[in-house]
Amino acid sequence: MTKIFVGGFPLDITELELVQMLSWHGTVSTIKIVRDKKTRICKGYAFVEMTDRAGAENAVLALNGTMLLGRELTLNITEEAPAKPVMAPRKSYTKPAVNEPAGRPKRPRRPIS
Repeated sequence: MTKIFVGGFPLDITELELVQMLSWHGTVSTIKIVRDKKTRICKGYAFVEMTDRAGAENAVLALNGTMLLGRELTLNITEEAPAKPVMAPRKSYTKPAVNEPAGRPKRPRRPIS
């Protein structure tokens, strides 16, 4: 799978229209148009996964810089960041209270009789 960043398209475009535009160059697996969380208005960019790298490269070469309804498209192949290794949880450290001495508690003194 190869992921492509598609930016600069008109805000009223649908997923189907983007897929139709890119499917001339290869098989589209998934598409995600990024939208505002509250208003659900399109932010003007999307991420598309294509099944083969050659199709993705062809789409970028053919469509990057072209005009679509008065707006210039930007297409780039995005490289996946390597997964971060899972680290062991850190041990928590607590400081002793101000009046409490560090280390083990001392035994009380025996009274003098």
